[in-house]
Amino acid sequence: MNRETYKKNIEILKKWAYAYYVEDDPIATDEEYDKLYHKILDYERLNPNDIDSSSPTKRVGGVVRDEFKKAKHIKRMWSMEDVFSQDEVREWLERVIKNVGDVELFCEPKFDGASMNLLYRDGELISAITRGNGVVGEEVIENVKTIRSVPLKIDYKELIEIRGEVVIPKDDFEIINIERIKEGKSAFANPRNASAGSLRVLDSATTAKRRLAFYPWGLGENSLDYINLSEKMEFIYGLGFLKPPYIEKCKSLEDIEEFYRFLISKRDEISIMMDGMVIKVDNIEKEEQLGYTQKYPKWMCAYKFPAIEKVTKINSVTLQVGRTGVITPVAEVEAVAIDGAMVRRVTLHNFDEIERKDLKVGDSVILIRSGDVIPKITKVLKDRRDGSEKKIERPTKCPTCQSELLDEGTLIKCQNLNCPDRIVNAIIHFAKKGCMGIDGLGSKIAEILVKEGKIKDILGLYSLKVEDLEDLEGFKSRRIEKLLNAIDSTKGKPVKNLINAMGIEHIGEVASGAIALEFGLNFTNATKDELIAIDGIGEEMADSFLEFMRVNRDSVLKLINIINPSQELKKEVEDNIFKGKTIVLTGTMSQSRTKIKNILEELGAKISGSVSKKTDYLIFGENAGSKYNKAIKLGVKTLKEDEIKEFLKG
Repeated sequence: MNRETYKKNIEILKKWAYAYYVEDDPIATDEEYDKLYHKILDYERLNPNDIDSSSPTKRVGGVVRDEFKKAKHIKRMWSMEDVFSQDEVREWLERVIKNVGDVELFCEPKFDGASMNLLYRDGELISAITRGNGVVGEEVIENVKTIRSVPLKIDYKELIEIRGEVVIPKDDFEIINIERIKEGKSAFANPRNASAGSLRVLDSATTAKRRLAFYPWGLGENSLDYINLSEKMEFIYGLGFLKPPYIEKCKSLEDIEEFYRFLISKRDEISIMMDGMVIKVDNIEKEEQLGYTQKYPKWMCAYKFPAIEKVTKINSVTLQVGRTGVITPVAEVEAVAIDGAMVRRVTLHNFDEIERKDLKVGDSVILIRSGDVIPKITKVLKDRRDGSEKKIERPTKCPTCQSELLDEGTLIKCQNLNCPDRIVNAIIHFAKKGCMGIDGLGSKIAEILVKEGKIKDILGLYSLKVEDLEDLEGFKSRRIEKLLNAIDSTKGKPVKNLINAMGIEHIGEVASGAIALEFGLNFTNATKDELIAIDGIGEEMADSFLEFMRVNRDSVLKLINIINPSQELKKEVEDNIFKGKTIVLTGTMSQSRTKIKNILEELGAKISGSVSKKTDYLIFGENAGSKYNKAIKLGVKTLKEDEIKEFLKG
């Protein structure tokens, strides 16, 4: 095969692949496809410097990464406002019309998958970034290249971000779960988890084995010159991307409801999991006029589908020990398929909830699940009882370490920091940003270290040596060095980080900071009265803190000795209008809210995330939403950002 024939064969194979994977209408047999594929592969092996970047052989995977790098979107990827009823859609539509007048709406199915941002330059796919926090995600291009419905090249040379959903067909989802169970792995909870999990495996060959698909639903950075979003999307479909099975233009609430009901009727027929319908203002100029809240575009919303109900039976109840030691009862139920997911286990939340519902082992119950909502029991069918049902007893000892449990009523907790069921999650929390910030120590590494017996508790992190890690799969010298340096760098971090890192029930970042400021390194000796005297610390928080210290005092003192955390001294704050005041920030500010928050805290203010009668001031910027409305309703004093700028500068 010469170079010219090689290029022609690539184009033929791409047409065959497009017909099979995108149009679902094969124009060649599997045998013909495989034969031509291997001819192309043979040429590429003999000519490694002359491989076309759009060759279908690029989709087989095989690139193995140590980790995923963070990458920034050119334009932010926004979340969507969820609406659940026709009345809520009416309210949304009325807000839109009030601001920009009558609109035409572009409606399409909302597929349940993992959001993805594809970046093309000069027609080449150069980046594929997960949604992440909307600003920064993970670069997963090697995995995305294995998705057949993602073109490696497009007939458009300008820089463009194409957003969409990576999904997995329902049938393939079931096959993957069957294979995972055979391999001794846990099944994916739903197709979205399967899609996201497939994108984040370090070996792209694994992604290639899963029949993922990409459906575009929007754009980020682009210079397409069209009046309407629907026109832009038609252009995108024309570049070789999958088009949703149904799209509708709507002009009224009645049109929206009609299409919504139609999609619900097609819910079982469509091979991809749908959890609702997306409604967007079609005119781009009007989209820009409507703008954004802090979280959502004001010009679009997701009209969620109603929950699906099924009846099943509770076979038994098992107990799970969470990161903070909270015991969660979980119902093991007769397997039932709900909305594409096979449900075998359902959380019962707590024992108060069990008693409230008068739930017993052997009961028939109604389960509901809607899209991404965790399955839950909505009703106990008591009329189906036959007398064989058994009462679910409140536990008194930890199911794992047999330590005596602390029963607070709603919450029942194991306070033993070294409880085997707590260790992995406790280490993950300990390493998080905002706690000890151990870069590179994520959930997978924590699981490996505990599973392989390298550490038995948090203290074990500080005894790790190079030779302890050399025999672990995937641990190369550079990775080992980075991990050990990251652990060592925690020494000397502030006391508040250490308190927060221990994962004490009810004690978060703010409470940890307040306790650290009050007691410094002597926090292990705090009394209940002293804790309650701190503003924001209540009896429940104080009891939880003291019980944790009672059970884990020796371990905590050892951590203090090893880490030698730094102490923050109390500052005397001069009198000012914000000293001692509770303040809520909302809206878009001219500088970051974090910066404003830090300045106000230095002035002695307490920053809260929600408005209540105890709020002294609400400081707001552009696009202030529900918090501003609530503040007005409660009579809370409001200040524009501009009104405090001069004061803050001073």
